[in-house]
Amino acid sequence: MATPIKVPTMAEFMAQGKSPEVLFWVGCAGSFDDRAKKITKACAKLLNQAEVEFAVLGTEESCTGDPAKRAGNEFLFQMQAMMNIQVLDGYEIKKIVTTCPHCFNTIKNEYPGLGGNYEVMHHTQFLKSLLKEGRLKVEGGKFKGKRITFHDPCYLGRANNEYEAPRELLQKLEVELIEMKRCKTRGLCCGAGGAQMFKEPEKGDKDINVERTEEALETKPEIIAAGCPFCNTMMTDGVKSKEKEDSIAVMDVAEMIANAQDL
Repeated sequence: MATPIKVPTMAEFMAQGKSPEVLFWVGCAGSFDDRAKKITKACAKLLNQAEVEFAVLGTEESCTGDPAKRAGNEFLFQMQAMMNIQVLDGYEIKKIVTTCPHCFNTIKNEYPGLGGNYEVMHHTQFLKSLLKEGRLKVEGGKFKGKRITFHDPCYLGRANNEYEAPRELLQKLEVELIEMKRCKTRGLCCGAGGAQMFKEPEKGDKDINVERTEEALETKPEIIAAGCPFCNTMMTDGVKSKEKEDSIAVMDVAEMIANAQDL
């Protein structure tokens, strides 16, 4: 049987009079969406492997307010943000790692305006730093030589100018990385941003996630790699709409690293 993943809460750390190296911000998708939970588990598994002392807020974590803000409800966003800042400051949190670029962008760039100042890292950035420090080993394993294309999440790429961290990790897996025509600064949104994830699309000729999936399929990938739970859902739906789910997987970079050695 697989060893259970150890995930302590901030309250447990506090009770022992200790503080962790990082707070792992799980996010709504990573907490409640069955597919995204696998990304959360993969990231927790890697943090354990690298012997990083981390904790989660557990039931004290609330939505960052990103969907509310993007949908135009600034009041609700500020209420959610202030609640979170109160909890984070209560625990004297300094460094946050999250698998969701929406949470990453909101806490990093929008919380400071409300008094919440933290060092915030996307999980690919943090895993890259662990790799550089020699705390984490990334090896090809079962992904070695596989054709992979990487979809840039909007809030990691264009909004925060991070393109290299996920790609460096993929290169370490010794994959054959094939870029889509629109990538990096010219990347196309998966269609989930701006709270669009939670509503049906307006009428048009084609859904954005289908358009993006078609661009990914042009690279003839075995796996479409992602770095965002929303992108993961949208690209998975796109692959299903093309009836390719049996031959093409959609995986988060963390899942690929965590599963590389599971032969």
